Amino acid sequence: MEKRDFHIIAETGIHARPATLLVQSASKFNSDINLEYKGKSVNLKSIMGVMSLGVGKDADVTISAEGADEADAIAAIADTMTKEGLSD
Repeated sequence: MEKRDFHIIAETGIHARPATLLVQSASKFNSDINLEYKGKSVNLKSIMGVMSLGVGKDADVTISAEGADEADAIAAIADTMTKEGLSD
């Protein structure tokens, strides 16, 4: 299992547009990918799950992936987080 922590710096947190991009990025991989926030974990391939967490600015989240392509999945999601200005 691969895990990575992110600190959300985007003013609006993970709202609809970046959530959609993260879900699209995660959906390209076969691994099980989860987003954890405040003790709750949701499937990162589920837009409703991601939106239900209500991740705001200055939040700390953990993304974990488990499966054959877990390292590639975490790298791609980290890249999306940086490109979208969600995390530094």
